[in-house]
Amino acid sequence: MKSFLQILALLCALFLGPGIPLASGADAESQPAAEVPLVVFNRTVFVFRGSFLGMSPEKRADRASSVLRELLRQDVSHNVSIKSNPAGQLIMVGETLAFFVTKADVDPLREETLEGTAKKAAEELQKVIDETLESRTFDSLLKTAITSGIATAVFAALLWILSVVRKWISVKLVAVAARKADALKVGDMNLLDRHHVVRALLKTLSVLRWLIVAILSYEWLSYLLSTVPYTRPWGMRLNAYLYDVIQGIGSSILGALPGLGVALVIFVIARFTIAFLSGVLERMSKSDVTLSWLGPDTMPTTRRLFSFAIWVFAIAMAYPYLPGAQTEAFKGMSVLLGLMVSLGASSIVGQGAAGLILTYTRTMRAGEFVRVGDHEGTVTRMGMFTTTIRTGLGEELTLPNSMITGTVTKNYSRAVQGSGFIVDTVVTIGYDTPWRQVEAMLIEAARRTNGILHAPAPRVFQTALSDYYPEYRLVAQAVPSEPRPRAEIMSMLHANIQDVFNEYGVQIMSPHYMMDPTSDKVVKAGDWYKAPAKEKPTGAN
Repeated sequence: MKSFLQILALLCALFLGPGIPLASGADAESQPAAEVPLVVFNRTVFVFRGSFLGMSPEKRADRASSVLRELLRQDVSHNVSIKSNPAGQLIMVGETLAFFVTKADVDPLREETLEGTAKKAAEELQKVIDETLESRTFDSLLKTAITSGIATAVFAALLWILSVVRKWISVKLVAVAARKADALKVGDMNLLDRHHVVRALLKTLSVLRWLIVAILSYEWLSYLLSTVPYTRPWGMRLNAYLYDVIQGIGSSILGALPGLGVALVIFVIARFTIAFLSGVLERMSKSDVTLSWLGPDTMPTTRRLFSFAIWVFAIAMAYPYLPGAQTEAFKGMSVLLGLMVSLGASSIVGQGAAGLILTYTRTMRAGEFVRVGDHEGTVTRMGMFTTTIRTGLGEELTLPNSMITGTVTKNYSRAVQGSGFIVDTVVTIGYDTPWRQVEAMLIEAARRTNGILHAPAPRVFQTALSDYYPEYRLVAQAVPSEPRPRAEIMSMLHANIQDVFNEYGVQIMSPHYMMDPTSDKVVKAGDWYKAPAKEKPTGAN
């Protein structure tokens, strides 16, 4: 009985108009169901969300679609109107009811009223009717064909112009890039390979070209779809999607500009501060009033430390203003980098601290001859983490700075007057040889050695009185500061010591013996050049 009364009320509403209510409020509005769109002529006219008079949204959509398809078969222009009813809004096409809009059909996510929802549905339905009639006229089809042809011709012309411009730009940019790549040199070495630069430039231009082609094709397709009434909604959706993407990108760029401006100002201030401090440190290092920690040798390291500290402070200050700094991905990457640095940089930090200690304590400098543990040679390079030493035999040793600070370092170049370094050697002679004679022979051997200075004069020190012999240490100053000459000087000095001791009949041996030998252990002058040794010219060592 109730269903019969509801059908009777609906028929009364259809024929008598909105003056008679269709049903009570409880019957007119039901719980929201699934959303079912009403699509007519490829356009979404309305979305049914609620049941009405026992009909689900699916049945309501099917009924409305059937009514509208029947109306659109008629080659007649219809006007869409809205009639109010206590249960909702009636969408009328001429005198025919198309569908009913209830309060349950209003989108809960949008702040819309029942009247606004019905008005929007009526406008969409009127577009469908107008486009249906438009697609059936010869003038409309002719206009569509002409505009589509013109659009295609313009599209083809733009592609041809793009190809010509790309070739012209490629020739110009490749020539400029090749010249710039050849001009960027450090000494005689090119920083950039021109072939790699040209290849990268051509690939970049190719990517830009295909990007422009894709955008032009997208616009051409959306325009063609918009000229045909049936596919016009597709074209409008394509345009709307592209505009939304461009608008989103533009909004993001505009939103990031203030933050980028602040970050840029911070970096510019940091750059000017570094330039100002560099000038101040340069003048301080050359002034008469010098600081213990600042000199010509430590000024470059000090300047780099100040620059590093200022840049770290500037990055920390500018970090919140960088685009994406507050995103979770950016924060996660920052945490990951911090964890990697904290776990893997402990030894690096230790080496760097040791390098700073060597620099500011002036333990050694490049060009000085030093002995570090069991290694000795000329310092060729001092870095933040390692120091390179070249030995007298031509070997290049790379020593960690932490090892240098953890062991005794002997600097042979600091105890000399002017350039050069100290050479010293030890001999042990028995107590039966006068010490004055030993000292005189060692000094004479030093004077015969080319490269050892006569002023300051070589000196001999008795460093120990052992059980069987005294220890004599010869100390002299040599001029050369290169690694190989020091090894040669030491070799020549040892050779001259043997020659002098042999000339004066003094044997060089520690007298660990049970009894005295029958003859002195010396080499006679006539046996100095036994085969295969060859006698050298007079004056040669």
